[in-house]
Amino acid sequence: MARFDRYMLSQLMVLFGFFALVLVSIYWINQAVRLFDSLIGDGQSAFVFIEFTALTLPNVIRLVLPMSAFAGAVYVTNRLSTESELVVMQATGFSPWRLARPVLIYGIIVGTMMAALTHFLVPASKTQFALRKSEISQNVTAKLLSDGAFLHPSEGITFYIREITPEGALEDMFLSDRSTPGQSVTYTATRAYLVRDGESTKLVMIDGLVQSYNTRTGRLFNTHFDDFSYDVGGLVGNAKPNLDNIQFASTLDLIRDPQTIADRANVSYGRVMEELHGRFSQPLLCVVAALIGFSTLLVGGFSRFGVWRQIVAALLLLVGVKIIEGIVADPLRSNEDLWFLVYVPSLVGLAISGALLGFAARPRGPRTRKSGGISQSPPNGAAT
Repeated sequence: MARFDRYMLSQLMVLFGFFALVLVSIYWINQAVRLFDSLIGDGQSAFVFIEFTALTLPNVIRLVLPMSAFAGAVYVTNRLSTESELVVMQATGFSPWRLARPVLIYGIIVGTMMAALTHFLVPASKTQFALRKSEISQNVTAKLLSDGAFLHPSEGITFYIREITPEGALEDMFLSDRSTPGQSVTYTATRAYLVRDGESTKLVMIDGLVQSYNTRTGRLFNTHFDDFSYDVGGLVGNAKPNLDNIQFASTLDLIRDPQTIADRANVSYGRVMEELHGRFSQPLLCVVAALIGFSTLLVGGFSRFGVWRQIVAALLLLVGVKIIEGIVADPLRSNEDLWFLVYVPSLVGLAISGALLGFAARPRGPRTRKSGGISQSPPNGAAT
């Protein structure tokens, strides 16, 4: 690789790392805030919160890689143009096609990262996330053993305990069950224990009161008890994760037996083809984003007003490629034979980049100007 290629590629990778870090942080914080509300609010530990946010990281990186590649290419191209480094290289005989070589290598490197994410890390992380979410939802202890706070482990259920003793006793327990329409049942006890009974978990209450109120008749029944057991297994549900989702399937399984995966996930065969070929097309979009960012800025000449017009044009072109990606999705889902449409956005993006590089490489003759109706072309800036 030529020295200029190594220099430009290093600049691109540094700026790509910066923009990727910033964008991933923004997206990740947004995900973390929502997870914090749902997990910590249900009494989960900070370790569980960190684990869940880490499992969302591969998909977040997948979302921001194309934009990071685009931003890095635009920033480096703008800086090299402003500092006249591109002008110097073009003066030494480098064509726009030759200048685009390190950008192409840069796009391939980013595309390789994207391929590792789409084929391996994202499906694995989504599968693990679904499994852990199911485990947490069935964890009675984590949902109920949080003192001094009103908890809502499921719809219509409110649970409160004042204190948990070192022996595991739940002091001053309150449980309100409004899950049955037309009826509200409230349990209060001075002490309670969580006891494992085979596959279920029982809440054994000592010295308490049951108040049953029928909203239809308006009648209230009070029952005092010395000890009473309540099955809390229904509070958290027994829902199992749907691992048949095509997003959880490995690329190898999608290639070997797509029809079986479509049947298990209850989706069309075209939807499976979209998922499979989408995993191959997303790395190509990283290459397209880098080349569009570079070639669009290379077309514009020097201007004292900057290159904001070229940057806006590059953004619009990238948005146009994403619009095409959305347009071709519906025909593919209805007809699996149209799987090649998944690659149309990438091909259009490459064609746009090639056209812009060809336009930038066109020979530029001396400008002509008219004075008094006579066309003049002064050589070397001399007046005629």
